[in-house]
Amino acid sequence: MQYRPVLDTNVLVAGLRSHRGASHRLLRLIEAGTARPVLSVPLVFEYEAILRREASVLRLTDDDINAILDDLCMLGERHLIHFLWRPTLRDPGDELVLEVAVAAQCPCIVTHNVRDFGGAERFGVALFTPRDWLRMRGEER
Repeated sequence: MQYRPVLDTNVLVAGLRSHRGASHRLLRLIEAGTARPVLSVPLVFEYEAILRREASVLRLTDDDINAILDDLCMLGERHLIHFLWRPTLRDPGDELVLEVAVAAQCPCIVTHNVRDFGGAERFGVALFTPRDWLRMRGEER
């Protein structure tokens, strides 16, 4: 079965920073085709901006970042945003995540900052940390 999470940028960064944690395991499930991230063009641009800002910490080259984004776009499910829900959350970057989840009727957002998404539940979107998402899906090792 394939699952459709919307990934907050912090999950992507954490998964690239460490090969041991739940965020990395989630990225591996995406790579294997077990999970298919739900994306929008603005969200991918947000991913790109953060990855480029954190490139030296993550030890990524421009080519690495391009390859990661290309893979996410190839493996992901893209959705258009027809209308905006803003402002709903405090952080504009988080708004991008919520907007695509609502537009795609996606059941969940995976984030390390669940508290930052207070109010998402009124749109029918559940919030999970990467570890809780893996546990719920029976993918935790």
